[in-house]
Amino acid sequence: MARLFWVMLVAAAILWVAVLALAFHARRRRPSPWQPRNAGRLILWAGAIGPTLLLCALLVYSLRLMPELRAPGGPLRVEIRGEQFWWRVRYHPPGGAAVESANDLRLPVGQRVELSLSSPDVIHSFWVPALAGKMDVIPGRTNRLVLEPSRTGRFRGACAEFCGASHALMAFTVEVMEPEAFQAWLTREANPAAASAEQGGQALFLKNGCGACHTVRGTPAAGRVGPDLTHLASRPTLGAGTLENTQENRVRFIAQTREIKPATLMPGFGMLPEAEIAAIAAWLGTLR
Repeated sequence: MARLFWVMLVAAAILWVAVLALAFHARRRRPSPWQPRNAGRLILWAGAIGPTLLLCALLVYSLRLMPELRAPGGPLRVEIRGEQFWWRVRYHPPGGAAVESANDLRLPVGQRVELSLSSPDVIHSFWVPALAGKMDVIPGRTNRLVLEPSRTGRFRGACAEFCGASHALMAFTVEVMEPEAFQAWLTREANPAAASAEQGGQALFLKNGCGACHTVRGTPAAGRVGPDLTHLASRPTLGAGTLENTQENRVRFIAQTREIKPATLMPGFGMLPEAEIAAIAAWLGTLR
């Protein structure tokens, strides 16, 4: 894409300089009127044939790049579902079971990865400006995007299509890692949560029905409506980039969910005693 941009920019610059030179020539060097025949030839060649040949050459050049741009991804496939208002991320490694996460995409550097994009509710748009252009996420359709990150680092992604009241609060992080580090992370991500029953937080989480919507592998919580929380403590943010993942913010999000993130499906649990909310938040902070 960068190569195509530079080629088209150079072609546009050449055309721009040629038009300016012709205008200068007409104004300064040939102040007298042109003969109709000569003017007709100028219009034909400089105004029609020349631009047509230039645009055709650019079109042919860009079409020759298409097979490379649409080449299939590597063995790893990642399924991403945009939901109101968060991102379900499911890794499909070759020969292994699917591994699910949420709002946190990890990719190996220098390797092509195919993303399958879909939505169960409304139109979203998947966009990571540092890695690729926008791709719409449309209900009833699966779009395909192939990424090949060229450098490691952490990048911000967002929904770029208005999808409801919390559209602006539907971000995600993309961390590009060395291949060995990525494989080690994916292996850890497939394991159950390494959690503790801190202050009875797990029991309170299950008692108050959180497990009906959320999955925490290694516990009875197996809900499929909301994000998978198995390794929540290893994610940098809460609520799809809405808040930093700290104990204080976990307490706020549990108690005031819809005040923080309007129109989300998760209700707030502010009716619970503060000690219970704090215990649940503390337990969630151990899910690594």
